[in-house]
Amino acid sequence: MLLLTLLVMALAVPAGLAVSPGFRGPALPPEPAAAGPWQQLPATLSVPGAGSGTAGGMRPLSADAPVPDAATVAAQLTATLKTDGAGSFSGVVQDALTGKVLFDRAADEVRAPASNIKLLTAAAALRTLGPDRRFSTKVVAGPTRGTVVLTGGGDVLLGAGESAPDAVLGHAGLATLAQSTVRALRKAGMAGRVTVLLDDSLFSGPSLSPAWSPDDVAAGEVAPLFPLALNSARFDPAVTTGPRPRDAAMTAAEAFADRLSAAGAAAGLTVAPGVARLPAGRKPAADAGGQSGKLLAEVQSATVSQQVDLLLRTSDNYLTEVMGRMVAVASGKPASNDGAVAAVLQQLEELKIPSATLRAADLAGLTLDNKVSARQLSAVIRAMTTGTDTRLRSALAGFPVAGLTGTLGSRYMDTSTSRGAGLVRAKTGTLNTVIALSGYVVDADGRLLVFSFIGNGLTPGAAGNKAALDRTASVLAACGCR
Repeated sequence: MLLLTLLVMALAVPAGLAVSPGFRGPALPPEPAAAGPWQQLPATLSVPGAGSGTAGGMRPLSADAPVPDAATVAAQLTATLKTDGAGSFSGVVQDALTGKVLFDRAADEVRAPASNIKLLTAAAALRTLGPDRRFSTKVVAGPTRGTVVLTGGGDVLLGAGESAPDAVLGHAGLATLAQSTVRALRKAGMAGRVTVLLDDSLFSGPSLSPAWSPDDVAAGEVAPLFPLALNSARFDPAVTTGPRPRDAAMTAAEAFADRLSAAGAAAGLTVAPGVARLPAGRKPAADAGGQSGKLLAEVQSATVSQQVDLLLRTSDNYLTEVMGRMVAVASGKPASNDGAVAAVLQQLEELKIPSATLRAADLAGLTLDNKVSARQLSAVIRAMTTGTDTRLRSALAGFPVAGLTGTLGSRYMDTSTSRGAGLVRAKTGTLNTVIALSGYVVDADGRLLVFSFIGNGLTPGAAGNKAALDRTASVLAACGCR
């Protein structure tokens, strides 16, 4: 029952943001006697669709809610934001609506942000590709009769079975694609043996970033990047740790060939053993007969918004890097490591986020070579919550919820952090000597705050560092701070 209560409270905040991006609405009492409606038990929340006329019957956040006192916030956070052993924390807290700085500790100092850097790709993808964009995996007629070409279009969340319309992982299924291909081949009068070719030429350059440690690749933290893959380059969608396929595109192509063989048996079609890559420069194009390159079948991915939700919630390294390359494609840049980084950073410039000091060696956050400041991360989150580009609002629901979802699902479980459970929404980040937490929270007075905290040079494995971040964010959730 406790988890259900927290979940209802957590879901209230993004809905309120969607209703009123500028946080205008019925004013809340300036000195509430109890927590606001976003922090109440489910029994006190409006019945969905009733009452105020806003979505779900909820009131939007109010711009008239009091802003916490900066000196009080600083005093409370100074007491909690302490390292366990070596290293130090930087950080910033801002009022989301006005940008007023409520806490600043070395906020402009660039540091290794670990997976907090994924926030940059999330914003760039929503701006460049758009929340509703889908990626297509296609089968086209090959360069010779009896050949078909499986063509990757950026969907690395393919499922091996039939398409699952209500899912993100497996939204597009290879079994469904194979069945559609058989129907198209039968309609064209094709019978006999079919040879499957693979076109994964959408991306360019090395498939692995030079910034990645070979140990991380071997451990499955990431894998060579391709524009199509099963299960975000996992052998089993239920197993999200351990080694990944070294050639995720070929693994997907072989799975498609198996599904095509099964689907084609009743139609008199057989599939030649083995899958070969389409030779470079041999991309199918319409021939004199109009067949080569003709679209035979297609499945589409979940939306970019849904994929951004997944990569933030689960901190999926592979999906993040592929999304960065798709941003590069949409920006007219090479779909390479360097092209992806350049395309993402270009979007920060267009958002007017100062980024001259920022350094990005990858987009997943697997290297200490990345350098981002707490203020830059906070600025990205401010753009998502209150910026003028409303496409960025789609990222908000993907932030893990303290004590409930994603990489925060097992945190905020003790008395020192329970005030933040169900209320703090933040992207986590962890490397051996790095820990970070950046996100947003509505305080006890109904004021939306954004924050970013980054620890570098920390003692590896020191449990107190994660607890310090969680306690600090919990202070903000409970803050009246006046």
